Amino acid sequence: MPKIIAARVVVTSPGRNFVTLKIECEDGTYGLGDATLNGRELAVESYLTDHVVPCLIGRDAHQIEDIWQFLYRGAYWRRGPVTMTAIAAVDMALWDIKAKLAGMPLYQLLGGACRTGVMVYGHANGETLEDTIAEAQRYKALGYKAIRLQSGVPGLASTYGVSKDKMFYEPADADLPTENVWSTEKYLRSVPPLFAAAREALGWDVHLLHDIHHRLTPIEAGRLGKDLEPYRPFWLEDATPADNPASFRLIRQHTTTPLAVGEVFNSIWDAKPLIEEQLIDYIRCTAVHAGGITHLRRIAALADLYNVKTGCHGATDLSPVCMAAHLHFGLSIPNFGVQEYMRHTEETDAVFPHAYSFADGMLHPGEAPGLGVDLDEGLAAKYPYARAYLPVNRLEDGSMHNW
Repeated sequence: MPKIIAARVVVTSPGRNFVTLKIECEDGTYGLGDATLNGRELAVESYLTDHVVPCLIGRDAHQIEDIWQFLYRGAYWRRGPVTMTAIAAVDMALWDIKAKLAGMPLYQLLGGACRTGVMVYGHANGETLEDTIAEAQRYKALGYKAIRLQSGVPGLASTYGVSKDKMFYEPADADLPTENVWSTEKYLRSVPPLFAAAREALGWDVHLLHDIHHRLTPIEAGRLGKDLEPYRPFWLEDATPADNPASFRLIRQHTTTPLAVGEVFNSIWDAKPLIEEQLIDYIRCTAVHAGGITHLRRIAALADLYNVKTGCHGATDLSPVCMAAHLHFGLSIPNFGVQEYMRHTEETDAVFPHAYSFADGMLHPGEAPGLGVDLDEGLAAKYPYARAYLPVNRLEDGSMHNW
């Protein structure tokens, strides 16, 4: 058996913080797992180092399911983002090891390719509607078949999804949380003209997406979805907080615009009622925050029974290790929908050299054994951890709102 003899956590910040678990076997084989929890990174580092790693030493790395169950059931305090991110890191690393020992890319172990590549969407954003359309045209010229549209809102100093770096977006931006100001009324007036302009400029052969980022009530989301129906959005993401699944019933009553949610979910139990009642069209759970590849496959299998497709979160708070995991996963499942693809910086790509590549609007994980991602620990050490928080939101009257 491939006996685990060592495991350690590497924290590095090549432009933003990443937490990576490296598991080593006695034959020299090692695997990597992403353990990044944006804005709470050190909580997962401690969870792994102090509570999980001691339980891994001496175990058979091939026993992925048994180890997953040991860490999930054995914790007693189940689920939650910190616990499930730690389990995810172990799970990814073990799948990486298993596929390396098999001498094949992970997607082959997961059943082989169901498609020629993984369709991804890019992030077109700008301070003005015109800036966003120009960026969307640039993404289309690069070959993207799906593009997310986010634009500044007239009358607001800042807006989610709008950044100075057009190919990257890192919202965790300060040593203490930045406080933004939000107006739902101003926002709702700005989105329909954006989609009208996008269809006029881009035509109908490109998928258009939009992220609301949990900021609307269900009836407000239903109104926006109805307003956008003439422009056939691919989806509206995170239309309202999913703490109460019944909220999506109300949205469904008012619009046929497809709905996507789940990037903040950490288990199948978060997604279960939304999937079973067919209240969403795309489930956006991630391998890193929802218990790894093992648990993500369970969520996808449940979703497939109800015609719900995957659309995994893929912002820069997922390291290239997790991005690779999503690509192998997405290539292998029957109900893949789309994969978010926010490019990492050159510094991040250097720390995490990888086999995956972009062409013609799709990513392919490559043919390297395992996940196809490595970690340059010497280079990683040159980028020490730097505390960074996600922003918070207040309404114009000063009251707290969802960011």
